[in-house]
Order: sequence, then structure tokens, then C-alpha cells
Amino acid sequence: MLPFTEEEIDLIAQYCTTASIKKGQMLLREGDICRGYTFVVSGCFRMYAVDEKGKEHNISFAAENEWIADIGSFYSEKPSTLNIKALESSSVIQIEQKDLYHLYENITKLNRVFKVMVENKYVELQRHLVQNFSSTAQTRYLSFLEQYPKIKDRLSNAQIASYLGITPEFLSKVRKDIMLEETGKA
Repeated sequence: MLPFTEEEIDLIAQYCTTASIKKGQMLLREGDICRGYTFVVSGCFRMYAVDEKGKEHNISFAAENEWIADIGSFYSEKPSTLNIKALESSSVIQIEQKDLYHLYENITKLNRVFKVMVENKYVELQRHLVQNFSSTAQTRYLSFLEQYPKIKDRLSNAQIASYLGITPEFLSKVRKDIMLEETGKA
């Protein structure tokens, strides 16, 4: 990560706002335009879509020191097809699009930081999509544990199963199979 000078940090701080978010509070609702990026200081969020049958499909999670936003809605200024919800009471820092663009012009390395951040998230989402098409549930679960080690115990079985595209009952079977393999009883 590129280091920022004290002056750059002060300038960035002028354009950011802090907020306390209650557990269950929505940062973004489907149909709204995503107006800002959210940096998680403390807490945990999930981004999800709801299908035509009302079933929720988790797309990603964000916890401490991570960013979350519907990037497509943020940049296009079109209504989001996603929701972002707090899974825990959280503290966040947010920056609106117009302020981020202003900072891009005044702190060129900030543009690079956000570019790398978006590229990394894109790679993560591509990997998740490919795994959902071509990997076993066990492989997807092990990848989830690798990708989200600090929040795996903060999520419900239903939330993890939704992210993996399986039922909570099948997730329990996958966990049991892994445990048996690790103990040599498979």
C-alpha cells in the first residue's frame, strides 16, 4: 500500500464521514443508488441479492479494515440490484462519489489505491463465481475459510451456506466430512 503524508491524510479526513451502524441496519437497499464507499472500522457486513422467489444469495462479506460498496451502482449512478446489511453493530468511515473524485484529482496515489482495491475485489468475485460453477462444496467451503478467516465464526451457518450456494444442512455434512478426513477416520 502506498504511504500517505500527514497532509494527504488530513485532506482525506476532511471528505470522509464516520457513522455507527446498528446490527441489522441496511447500508444499501436494492433499488437505491450506492452513493459511497464504506470502510469497516469495526463490525461485519454482508452484500447480497434477493431472487424472484425471495431467496437471499450472499455475494461477499466485509469486516474490519475492508471496504464494501456496490461498485457498479456507485460508478454508474444507477439503482443497485444488491443489498448491504450490518451483521453486527459497526463503526464505519464513508466517502461519497463526488468527494472521492475530488480526492483522486488532489491525491493521485489515492486513485491507484482504489484501483488496486477494486481489481482485488474483482479477482475475488471471479474466483468465487468460477468455484460455484466448477468446484465441489467442500472445495468452496475450504476456499471460504481461507478467504474469510477472521469472520468465519461470526457468520451463521445459513449465511455461509448461502455464500457457497448450498443448504445449511449440506454445509453441516461438508464440515463433518472435513473433520473426519482431518482425524483420519474418513
